[in-house]
Amino acid sequence: MSIADSIRRQITPIHKEGYVFIAGFALLTLISSYLWSPLGWIGLILTAWCAYFFRDPVRMTPTDENLVVSPADGVVCLLGPAVPPPELGLGTEPMERICVFMSVFDCHVNRMPLSGRLVRIAYKPGLFLNADMDKASEDNERNGFVIETTHGRVGLVQIAGLIARRIVCFAHEGDNLAVGERVGLIRFGSRVDVYLPAGARVLVGLNSKAIAGETVLAAFNAPGAKLNFRQG
Repeated sequence: MSIADSIRRQITPIHKEGYVFIAGFALLTLISSYLWSPLGWIGLILTAWCAYFFRDPVRMTPTDENLVVSPADGVVCLLGPAVPPPELGLGTEPMERICVFMSVFDCHVNRMPLSGRLVRIAYKPGLFLNADMDKASEDNERNGFVIETTHGRVGLVQIAGLIARRIVCFAHEGDNLAVGERVGLIRFGSRVDVYLPAGARVLVGLNSKAIAGETVLAAFNAPGAKLNFRQG
């Protein structure tokens, strides 16, 4: 392996959605530095944070179709049965829900929790309450996906937070996507909920740290001793 390849492996990619924000912070840093040098240092720190926020690292995703992997980086903030948002059309009976809260220091690229076809994408405007509150599922701005899987229909909901003001969706209705593939991004601090059909066994606890595309949140059958992974 060459030195250049070694260095490249240590640099985390930045998602293209972040380029305009990083450029804006960099421009403000140059202007601030010209006006008063201490402001330039503050701007440099903010620019570095912005680049860090929009990082899009490669993840090693388990490909077992019985496993549900985390759609987001963050902390499991809510667990238990809950009625899915009505716009998803998943009925009025409670489903097993796992909520992952993303702070402004977490990677905000969201990924598929299971392989399947996106049969519905539904956006709903709303409020911007603190995303780790239970009411955020009902009142906040959100974008929901219904995924047709081998285990039934799964709900995935991006929820805007107290600071977040923009939900970005990369996918389209009818897309067939593999587990771990990117479906969207939320700026800046938010939450992602997964609604699972009957038969799912939750494997995480409250306050567990989750990594998008890697951490197993639940399983429909006991996973085998050997897992296969896909890089992406």
